[in-house]
Amino acid sequence: MLGLAAASARTVAVETAAPRERLNFDAGWRFALGHAADRGRDFDPAANAFSYFAKAGFASGAADPKFDDSAWRQLDLPHDWAVELPFSEKGSGSHGFKAIGRQHPENSIGWYRKKFHIPATDLGRRISLEFDGVFRDSVVWVNGHYLGPEPSGYSSFARNLTEILNYGGDNVVVVRVDASVEEGWFYEGAGIYRHVWLTKTAPLHVARWGTYVTSEVTADHAQADITARATISNEGGVAAAFQLEQTILGPDGGSLVTRSLTGLTVAAGASAEFALTLPVAQPRLWSLETPVLHRLVTVVRGLDGTEIDRYETPFGIRTIRWDPNEGFFLNGRHVVLKGTNNHQDHAGVGVAVPDALWDFRIRKLKELGSNAYRCSHHPPARELLEACDRLGMLVIDENRLVGTTDYHYDHLRRTVLRDRNHPSVILWSVGNEEWAVEGADPGVRITAAMQAFVKRLDPTRPVTIAISGGWGRGNSVPVEAAGVNYIDNLRGSGFTTDEWHAQHPGQLMLGTEECAFTQTRGIYSDDRAACHLHAYDWDPSTWGSSAEQGWSHYADRKFLAGMFVWTGFDYRGEPTPFGWPATGTQFGILDQCGFPKDVAYYFRAWWRDEPLLHVFPHWNWTGKEGQAIPVWVYSNCDEVELFLNGRSLGRQTMKKNSHLEWSVPYAPGTLLAQGYRAGKPTLTTQVETTGAPAKLVFTPDRTTLKADGADVVVFSVSTVDAQGRHVPAASNLVKFSIAGGRIIGVGNGDPASHEPDQASRRSLFNGYAQVIVQASRTTGEICVTAESDGLAAAEAILVSTPAN
Repeated sequence: MLGLAAASARTVAVETAAPRERLNFDAGWRFALGHAADRGRDFDPAANAFSYFAKAGFASGAADPKFDDSAWRQLDLPHDWAVELPFSEKGSGSHGFKAIGRQHPENSIGWYRKKFHIPATDLGRRISLEFDGVFRDSVVWVNGHYLGPEPSGYSSFARNLTEILNYGGDNVVVVRVDASVEEGWFYEGAGIYRHVWLTKTAPLHVARWGTYVTSEVTADHAQADITARATISNEGGVAAAFQLEQTILGPDGGSLVTRSLTGLTVAAGASAEFALTLPVAQPRLWSLETPVLHRLVTVVRGLDGTEIDRYETPFGIRTIRWDPNEGFFLNGRHVVLKGTNNHQDHAGVGVAVPDALWDFRIRKLKELGSNAYRCSHHPPARELLEACDRLGMLVIDENRLVGTTDYHYDHLRRTVLRDRNHPSVILWSVGNEEWAVEGADPGVRITAAMQAFVKRLDPTRPVTIAISGGWGRGNSVPVEAAGVNYIDNLRGSGFTTDEWHAQHPGQLMLGTEECAFTQTRGIYSDDRAACHLHAYDWDPSTWGSSAEQGWSHYADRKFLAGMFVWTGFDYRGEPTPFGWPATGTQFGILDQCGFPKDVAYYFRAWWRDEPLLHVFPHWNWTGKEGQAIPVWVYSNCDEVELFLNGRSLGRQTMKKNSHLEWSVPYAPGTLLAQGYRAGKPTLTTQVETTGAPAKLVFTPDRTTLKADGADVVVFSVSTVDAQGRHVPAASNLVKFSIAGGRIIGVGNGDPASHEPDQASRRSLFNGYAQVIVQASRTTGEICVTAESDGLAAAEAILVSTPAN
């Protein structure tokens, strides 16, 4: 309800309570696999690890608070145990052939335990444990009390602990995680791979995800009216009387406006929503170029003004508008969506992605000129959305399971309530390629029902579903924004995009997936035995397209709001078109580490305004002297001229959204491209024949980090020859050492590598490798060294500064 909740016959003023606390709960866990040894004895979870669910607090085995876990491994969260495992031909190809799943039951069940203290002074507060994501099929116990399962590996969930805690004493939480069964068809990891939080509030408090902020901005952007809704829960035994205060803080932290409601009540055991409108003059708008954030501070006060609860909500002031003929508008300005699809794993760390690594990944995508991100195919980590908010990246936020039962709606509700205040989120997706129903009558009813459910929770954004077939029936009929998963699939249903739009002029339309090219970074002729495919742009399938085919189609049609490439980053699993020994996909514009493939420069040329000129391949082709080498140029210059060792090979005109090609007989030396705009030389770039590797080069993405035990720096590792030129085909094994921090993952972008992800060494793949370094909780210097036989070593010094 909106406004005042009905009060019980007895209403009391709320007593002073300790303020809200939200404590990070990641540190100090113990972990063992389901068949781990317990003091030398076999530990069989199937035999004795479960409580009797019907007996409160009666747990046995590892769920028993008295269980001896001293032999278990100590670790901090987030944690993905699948990435630590070796590769196995018996493993699931869709999950990257890791030794986990039904064929590896010994590695598929994990147990986590943590002891924690609750002060006696917390008695009377409401206390809950919040899990941002556990893959998957998790069960939680606290102090032997069974707190229920969570089958999904993607939905955030919380458990109330208030009545079962030992106040003034120690408590034990136990989590059993079963990753035997896959939820998706891509690498999903295993374990408590997102953050965990311990939240403490007064009985009267803002509900979890209990605020909802919307903006109305005048056409001249002179004023914004912010509607701030807050759901207040009363978990006390009697009705509560209180005041509600809402304050908006500007990007600099200063107060812009405050409004209050007085004389409010909420009945015992009830919740109610209250709304206030707060005007902001001359608002600073959130945009792709200036992603400024505001903060709503919601304060629940007693009748005497005492603060009972404080809840802060970051948000952005912006407007969005979708038009079926013109596409998408942000703050009144037309924006073509230049998007990528992405799963949530990264080289070295799997799905246990540190917060700073989300920033790294979004920055890499923005370097391409990308402005939009589709969360494929599940609710994202909260920290990903926060990175998109801070850095300026638009988001399609996607639901995992399609259906209309209470179970399905519950998970959909959690996603929308959690994420609807993020200014980056512009579109909800209720599903992806639902083959059994997308062209059938149930698809009409299911999509319409889910769409209506989402619109009740958030009427400010449209809803899409990604469709791969059955156009004209099923999902495509009722959905607000038709998501095209490949224009060839639409043609397979008998429509072009032009024909569909003409027949459905009121329906929004965008390319939720396109391209799906398969390319290996640094490879220029197929080596299928090594599972490597050439990096020239090509159309590898009957359903996808090349980068040029896909983008040219969408760029020419304004009614198509934009296109989302499959994918931004390579990911583990789904190693199309290969099976074993390939372990990862090659769909990405970037590899698993974020190193750009040549196709990245195609998108940089046509997604950004800055002049760009890129020539490839490299020019180290010993033994191929005189043989014709295909030379391509990506550029947004008007014309490009190519030179080999100073001799012109011709000047060509660049067609918009295209590329240029030459066939060049190989001769060692320098291949140089000269770009022209309006007939004048604008840019030059070149590739040279290099010597052998002579020296390692270590390049961190930044040189300072927080001493919080979680922050990370990402290092690029490469080699140069004696003249300081990058060696493009180097494959040297590099060994790493560190003092003052720790190495949490390594990678090199090779989609068929079987080297361990978590190690102190890694081979270069076509000239590059990556190492991810994490801070300790001690300030000072972190020294990282890279060494390789026969090469000059590289060293880098990072500075670890005090954390908040």
